[in-house]
Amino acid sequence: MKDLESLSASQASKKLAKREIRATDLLLACLDRIGQRESILKAWVSLDKENALARAKALDKGAIKGLLHGLPIGVKDLFDTHDLPTSYGSPIYANNYPSADAVSVALMRQSGGIILGKTVTTEFASFKSGKTTNPHHSQHTPGGSSSGSAAAVADFMIPLATGSQTAGSIIRPASFCGVVGYKPSFGKISTAGVKSLAPSLDTLGCFGRTVEDVALGVAAMSGDHELAKVSDLHNKVRIAICKTPEWQYASPETRGALALARFSAESFAKGKVSDIELPAEPQHLMQTQTRIMLSEMSRSLAFEHMQFPKKLSTMIASQIDQGAAIEFSQYKRDLDHAQIARKAMQNTFDEGVDLIIAPSAIGEAPLIKEGTGDPLFCRTWTLLGLPCINLNVSTGPNGLPIGVQLIAAYGQDQFLLSAARAFALALPDPVLRDQA
Repeated sequence: MKDLESLSASQASKKLAKREIRATDLLLACLDRIGQRESILKAWVSLDKENALARAKALDKGAIKGLLHGLPIGVKDLFDTHDLPTSYGSPIYANNYPSADAVSVALMRQSGGIILGKTVTTEFASFKSGKTTNPHHSQHTPGGSSSGSAAAVADFMIPLATGSQTAGSIIRPASFCGVVGYKPSFGKISTAGVKSLAPSLDTLGCFGRTVEDVALGVAAMSGDHELAKVSDLHNKVRIAICKTPEWQYASPETRGALALARFSAESFAKGKVSDIELPAEPQHLMQTQTRIMLSEMSRSLAFEHMQFPKKLSTMIASQIDQGAAIEFSQYKRDLDHAQIARKAMQNTFDEGVDLIIAPSAIGEAPLIKEGTGDPLFCRTWTLLGLPCINLNVSTGPNGLPIGVQLIAAYGQDQFLLSAARAFALALPDPVLRDQA
């Protein structure tokens, strides 16, 4: 079979389980694609071709291992791997070889996944750009911090890759690269063995080319294998658009994407797609998220700041200093504020909405020289710990993808995946329906 690298993770998984294709052939197709495109995309920190091929050959000879049997996977270079260096995007850890896998990586291997290599992350999953380019236009950013993962999946180098989000590091690069990015409910996936930035916010997830792909990935990463079964919606659902208090910053293309999303969602909405605002109290959630992130970041990176100050970028050093300047009493108020907001948001879901649609990013991917893009449309949802998924719905003036994010109540991950598939199938563009 030709063009194996173009198979989505779920398509490939089904064929591998039926022995219609071999893991070895799929891996070689991915490696061939990497060989053609890596000099432009720069998505990888390291590749482990020899061990990956040995693993693929063993899987082809043995029994079907699990959900990810034979799938090549890219692991964000924030996740520890026992057989590959893990640098966290920093020269401080250039020769860091962990002794064990992150829990999520170990579970992916246990499910039959083949760890092909480590994908580029920004410095400690913060905002300093890495070397990766946008697969649709090399002068533009793929977003951050999960830069290499989103770009590699979008460019058909791999069908599945891991990511993490503390502000907007899964949803934003998924939108910029035009792939499906899924950030599950906070705590769904263990963060053990992943370099911490802000423990109150850090959430792991993954990138794929379809809703089924990311369901498969997070099911394996979390151990909740029921997530892999994306069922059809049997009832109409209450859907609302939330432009958020940051709407004034939305570009014309993002405004258009949200209008298209409203139109598409009406096909499975119970009644009209309404408009909602975030609960009036508490206010200023974006600022609360920013302070919590900076405050925790200053402690998470205290060792690096003390021992290797000259190896930190000026950008991250400045953020650490900003976080250290936040009084602990303010940090505690912010944590309390976040807890009140989560309860208020749950009341909003209980009283009148099942699914929220909101912008994923300000607009299409900016130029690399302008940075990885602003996560302002993601900060609040990350603070609230809600499950979010990005789907591509249109393109911007430079022909780059524009996504929207679908959001469900805390813990309603299975429903979110079903709703996301229904939404993808309702999109007017038949190509974009393939995201289902």
